[in-house]
Amino acid sequence: MEAPQAKKIEKVLEIHGDKRIDNYFWLNERENPEVIQYLEEENAYEEFIMKDTEPLQEELFEEMKARYKKDDESLPYFFNGYWYIVRYEDGKEYPIFCRKQTSLENEEEILLDVNVLAEGETFFEVGSVAVSPNNELVSFSSDNVGRRIYSINFKNLKTDEILSDKIENTTGKAVWANDNEHVFYIRKDESLRAFQVYRHKLGTAPSEDVLIFHEEDETFDVNVFKTKSLEYIFIASSSTISDEHRFIPSDNVFAEWKIIQPRIDDLEYSVEHYEDEFYIITNADDAFNFKIVKAKINNCGMENWVDVIPHRPEVLLEGFEIFRNYLVLEEREQGLLQIKIIDEKTKESYYLPFSDPTYTAYIGVNLEFDTEVLRYGYTSLTQPSSTYEYNLKEKTTKLLKQQEVLGGKFFPENYISERIWADSRDGKVKIPISLVYHKDTKKSANTPLLLYGYGSYGHTVDASFSNVRLSILDRGFIYAIAHIRGGEYLGREWYEDGKMLFKKNTFFDFIDAGKYLIKENYTSSKHLYAMGGSAGGLLVGAVINYEPTLFNAIVAQVPFVDVVTTMLDETIPLTTGEYDEWGNPNDKEYYQYMKEYSPYDNVEAKDYPHMLITTGLHDSQVQYWEPAKWTAKLRELKTDNNLLIFKTDMSAGHGGASGRFESLKEDALEFAFLLKLENKEA
Repeated sequence: MEAPQAKKIEKVLEIHGDKRIDNYFWLNERENPEVIQYLEEENAYEEFIMKDTEPLQEELFEEMKARYKKDDESLPYFFNGYWYIVRYEDGKEYPIFCRKQTSLENEEEILLDVNVLAEGETFFEVGSVAVSPNNELVSFSSDNVGRRIYSINFKNLKTDEILSDKIENTTGKAVWANDNEHVFYIRKDESLRAFQVYRHKLGTAPSEDVLIFHEEDETFDVNVFKTKSLEYIFIASSSTISDEHRFIPSDNVFAEWKIIQPRIDDLEYSVEHYEDEFYIITNADDAFNFKIVKAKINNCGMENWVDVIPHRPEVLLEGFEIFRNYLVLEEREQGLLQIKIIDEKTKESYYLPFSDPTYTAYIGVNLEFDTEVLRYGYTSLTQPSSTYEYNLKEKTTKLLKQQEVLGGKFFPENYISERIWADSRDGKVKIPISLVYHKDTKKSANTPLLLYGYGSYGHTVDASFSNVRLSILDRGFIYAIAHIRGGEYLGREWYEDGKMLFKKNTFFDFIDAGKYLIKENYTSSKHLYAMGGSAGGLLVGAVINYEPTLFNAIVAQVPFVDVVTTMLDETIPLTTGEYDEWGNPNDKEYYQYMKEYSPYDNVEAKDYPHMLITTGLHDSQVQYWEPAKWTAKLRELKTDNNLLIFKTDMSAGHGGASGRFESLKEDALEFAFLLKLENKEA
């Protein structure tokens, strides 16, 4: 079967006196039957090329699925008189939201059975579920396309009746006022930016809803939330580099909204409430790795902020949790997350002990103030995700729940994790790499290694356990995460050095990590593979233009690869809010810099590695046409005979298939692709 080749229709794109020719621009016409035909031809080609792996894909899928507990349930948490649980039943794809009054011994009440709601849908996702303060009503939101546009519905928990109120085109979040009859929610604009906060009164038409706040700056999104104390409702306006928070008492929806601190460029802050004060985590006063301050509620402007936890240049402060007698901090030092306990009475402070060379630890769900119990989570590359309860007074730890790995074949001691540091080409930094492999896997030039990376938005890919990943570890692969600049693994400066006009550091760090792994004899180019999704897809796409022979293959999931064209189109979701991440190409300096690394703009007539590229037709984050155009251009220009496979999920968005196990089929395809190539090299 011949590989499809999209037709060429020349489109001249001109700005700053520079012309770009885009022959595949027309693929952005979602409603054009020729576009759908091309995507379906590519899907048929993928099936043809991967036909010989179908038994392996099925084996991998069943193997991955078998590790999961079929009738699993979440750890119960207590809130407002009820224990809340999310559970799954054997043979069903979707969660069931439940609660039990006062005691876990009491009868279960089902709030929402998503399996019933999802009947007849090819895609279905619940955004959020929120119970009213009087425990009699529940709001829930759903998306049946995969575009992250949610409808909010309401249910009477006494009668099980779905109310007639239905609010369309929202972010999915609903925040209840304390009167049990008003909710606040957020609408999206045409580019899917969260931009307006509305107040809805139950029993009235959504057309009568009151616009509370309109965020007119297109670089800002809005969020709405209630404080842990339940006493205040907040609207947060945020860009990549700036925040502004306004609030009212939860008891008075008609109160005047007060601003904590008006927005200032490069001032970031977020807020929590305790008694008569707000606790604020912020980068004010050049606290680039953040500090915690507090201020009185009735006098909370920046000039009144008092330091509680001062800034420390070597420690990134990522979050905090307030209890009546304790303050708990989530810190990152030398890349590793730590949980620090501060006794507010004695002022004693200490860290919880963790032992793996690379791991993730985080503060869990802690909804109560007046308690001496902290819930926290822990996982590593070899340790399944676990939730612990730590008694802050007694200093004792109890394991509440650990992710079960079924099948009887997984034992943590059979796997080895490491953290190593690669040299960067600029000599300024060392790049941390987390690795995991089976103890029987020998490091050599013939060992297959999958290198994963992201490196954008200050998002850190931490070392955590994966049930799915065991399928390649048990087949002799080493798995590695490159903690490259653009993430926040080594603090805020690590992020700043991988964005805007320093973005190329992200790509070069990933390349240098790959070369270091080869130099240290973990693998060789023949057996080195790269994987990244979304902005990580941009990463692997840019890397193969710079170093086309470094990797045997790449897997690019929903990749952001047409950077210049997307960032010049303000109608596309996320574009305007991204200027502080990538730069605004309407400015010539940023345009030129982006154009130098944009994967689509730099495809050339040369050999490329094997490639598997995936997307979703309804993707709201990275539009399907970016990988479609990239594939078409690669097919036209590449000079090798290596595999180039492009698969579009015609019924999903950025997150892939809905349902508990359907997404495992995507993992099985990706792993089968890698194993097919590895068997060829062996």
